[in-house]
Amino acid sequence: MATIENLSSVPASAVTQEEQKVLAATLVGTGIEWYDYFVYAQAAGLVLGPLFLGPIAQDNPALAQILSFATIGVAFLFRPLGALVCGHLGDRFGRKATLVMTLVLMGASTALIGLLPTYAQIGAWAPVFLIVLRILQGFSAGGEWGGAALMAVEHAPVHRRSLFGAFPQVGTPVGMIVATATLLIVTTSMSREQFMAWGWRLPFLFSIVLIVVGFVIRRSVEESPVFEALRQRRREASAPLSILFRHHAGKVLLAALIFVANNAAGYLLIAFLISYGQRVLGLPANSVLIACTLASFGWLAFTLLGGYLGDRLGNVRTFQLGYVAMALYAIPMWFLLDGGGILLFFLAAFLLTIPLGLSYGPQAALYADMFPANVRYSGVSMGYALGSILGGAFAATIAQWLIATYGQSWLIGGYVALLSIISLTAATLAGRSAGSGALLGDTVIA
Repeated sequence: MATIENLSSVPASAVTQEEQKVLAATLVGTGIEWYDYFVYAQAAGLVLGPLFLGPIAQDNPALAQILSFATIGVAFLFRPLGALVCGHLGDRFGRKATLVMTLVLMGASTALIGLLPTYAQIGAWAPVFLIVLRILQGFSAGGEWGGAALMAVEHAPVHRRSLFGAFPQVGTPVGMIVATATLLIVTTSMSREQFMAWGWRLPFLFSIVLIVVGFVIRRSVEESPVFEALRQRRREASAPLSILFRHHAGKVLLAALIFVANNAAGYLLIAFLISYGQRVLGLPANSVLIACTLASFGWLAFTLLGGYLGDRLGNVRTFQLGYVAMALYAIPMWFLLDGGGILLFFLAAFLLTIPLGLSYGPQAALYADMFPANVRYSGVSMGYALGSILGGAFAATIAQWLIATYGQSWLIGGYVALLSIISLTAATLAGRSAGSGALLGDTVIA
């Protein structure tokens, strides 16, 4: 075994300039990536079915909506591939270059979706091309989160790892806020006919501007100090992937299970509630978009609170608080939603962001503590990607199916409550094997 001094364990009374750059780069970068992801998710709930599924949308709108939500899940299936490839590159060649690559790939895929011809123009090729670009989005997202999380945590002082790790997490609600606000601006500035004809493309094409901003910011950040130390002292190491699956397969599965409930509930907020509010509750489209945008600010605030509490109470204890709250709230939320009126809709969505934030803010720090540095990028990326498949990939599709089949919205809450119990158990088990505060990357398997 070779030991590396923990370069992030020196307490600091103030955040240094380089740490500020890292926090800004991880927040802005993940915010842009998730903007791309959420624009698609929201468009899937509103317009992609009629535009890309042609006759199905005309003959069976309910089935078309289910299939439209299913295209969200397709991307999740390719997240593990992105995690494997980008995790391997990040562990061998560095976090920084891999993050820049995933940012550009995600942006290019999103912009191309905005240029796609529809079913009316090229027939069945339209959904084929849409799914291909969606796959590229999934590949990029699979490699993005792990790198951003590690850049933040590995630059952090020891007593602020959870809070620093919450900044790339905050990129998720930031992405949703920008995506929903952009969609709101576009829909209110034109007629429904104009939006269906060409306006829906604008939020996708706007990604080009965001990618340029994110690229400039991420290029200015230094490489992770833990990775630099690892690169300087390691011998010619065996492939990180082989080490990961030989020694840490159980931790990858545990990391995945920790995430499933949060990701499922998050994608209900991101994709399903907007469609549900309009199509089932009959609420005005603009009012629903405003309510979800405002609720996302709660997600942002409670994610930062989760990171703060992770440093004070411990990451596992904060996860436990979040998942107990989510399990208790999952079913009552739907009675609030169905109570009628936009205020109850907003309240229901906002209250959901409390357990979402508490079970999201400390995630990066807990994951980083579960894997040694030479396989950390691969380990956290694979855990995150698999958790996304088991949790959020088809959450909106399952919710839509439950509504179409049984007509009882509270069953969706029961589904989320069950996942919350699973994730609560996994987080508790992780607490028995995770490190005690020092990154496990201090120890490298030779």
